[in-house]
Amino acid sequence: MSNTADPAARVATAATQSGALNRSTTTLIGVFGPEQDMQAMMRMSGGAVRRVKRGASVAGGKVVAIDAKGLILQKGGDTVRLVIPGG
Repeated sequence: MSNTADPAARVATAATQSGALNRSTTTLIGVFGPEQDMQAMMRMSGGAVRRVKRGASVAGGKVVAIDAKGLILQKGGDTVRLVIPGG
């Protein structure tokens, strides 16, 4: 049987992609929770990992939404969608 049929193998492969994370920037690494109260895991540019909710201050901006596709960050006058690398 191929490893692609095994969920644990797929996760391990996705989690170990060489160069997937730019370690010098803030990166979305996961989203979770019920649809009406989603949260996100983010890796900060300094290496710390934070769990954030809508309204949190992150990387000089504010989290305005989290959904299954990623996180929306408002920073200054710009709105940016962050997605999980390789997702």
